[in-house]
Amino acid sequence: MKGIDVPPYEEDFTADPVELFFDLVFVFAFSRLVYHLVHHPDWTGVGEFALLMAMIWLPWTQFTWSANAVAGNSRPVRLMFLVATVASVPMAGGVESALSGTGNAGALFAISLSVILAMALVMMIWGLAGFPDARASIIRYSVPNWIAIALMVVGGFLDRTPRIVLWIAAIVVIVIGTVRAGSSEWVVRPGHFAERHGLILIVALGEVIVALGIPVVDALDESGSLPARTIVALVAAGTFAGLLWWSFFDRPIRAFEHRHEQAETPMARGRFARDVYTYAFLPIVAGVILSAAALEEITLHPDDELPAAFRWMLAAGLALNQLGIVAAVARAFGRVAFERFAAVVVLTTALALGGSLSGLSLLVLVDVVLLAMLVVEHLRVEQRFREPVAQNVTN
Repeated sequence: MKGIDVPPYEEDFTADPVELFFDLVFVFAFSRLVYHLVHHPDWTGVGEFALLMAMIWLPWTQFTWSANAVAGNSRPVRLMFLVATVASVPMAGGVESALSGTGNAGALFAISLSVILAMALVMMIWGLAGFPDARASIIRYSVPNWIAIALMVVGGFLDRTPRIVLWIAAIVVIVIGTVRAGSSEWVVRPGHFAERHGLILIVALGEVIVALGIPVVDALDESGSLPARTIVALVAAGTFAGLLWWSFFDRPIRAFEHRHEQAETPMARGRFARDVYTYAFLPIVAGVILSAAALEEITLHPDDELPAAFRWMLAAGLALNQLGIVAAVARAFGRVAFERFAAVVVLTTALALGGSLSGLSLLVLVDVVLLAMLVVEHLRVEQRFREPVAQNVTN
């Protein structure tokens, strides 16, 4: 590990292919979360999803911070990523049964997750040997993480209720550690942060595409052809995925990266990365996964009334996704994305009152509102930029 080269603070780099390989396991983990939601469409299932999603986020975000600070294309770092990828497979496989309280699934999930988190911390500590201030920061930050790791592992061997209590306590300990870390100095490269979080969002959106494939397979297995209603539902669901993609990748991701680059000190860059990416991106990604569970139900039964549980999943998923972007914009620029907030209110109301509508009708309504939101927002933002230009020309 002593041979690891850490680029200078001002030097940025793109994600290494081994980081993309690491993300493939989270495709598996996200698919198990969708499966869990589809088969447990109640408040308990959603609560379990929230806890498991937060725990899965911990090792992913820590590896992102570590790979951001340490050059990811060196052989030692790539080797650690590959080992972490292997360790992630049982973690992803144990997602659905991690809270069952029986067997060894809880212990397997907790130990696998803890191994990945520990590897990310160790990689950052040893990789920053040439940056004493940043290394001191990660050593201090690692202390609550070791405590959290112990809580997660112990909880994995307990019954369901104490397991949940200890796992929630572990998350709280890590969050407190991230808040305290805001006063420390970090190695942060804005371009890499933006790229990595864009990629994990694409991984989550991939779950929407997977959800679309299920009715296709079922229909072809039964009759060898696709009914017209299924084709329309697939088009509407594909449009939904495209609109969510556009809502983040057209403007916000570039704006966040640009604003991040303007931070003047390593401490300020660290706080920006923590707030905009580590914090705000969790609901953004979780919202896509919640929506994917509802889309699977809609595309399977497009003509049926969408059950209340899936209507609320779709509403909550859209709210988490769009309000996460609203929060990130507010933190980065001190501005409120009014159109997105208004769209969340309209869609939540429509989905709450739309019990008599078919799933396909509700999905088309969602697409129309999202499209209108993006168009109005684009026109308002573009007008705001045109006005200063016009004033300069007049002067």
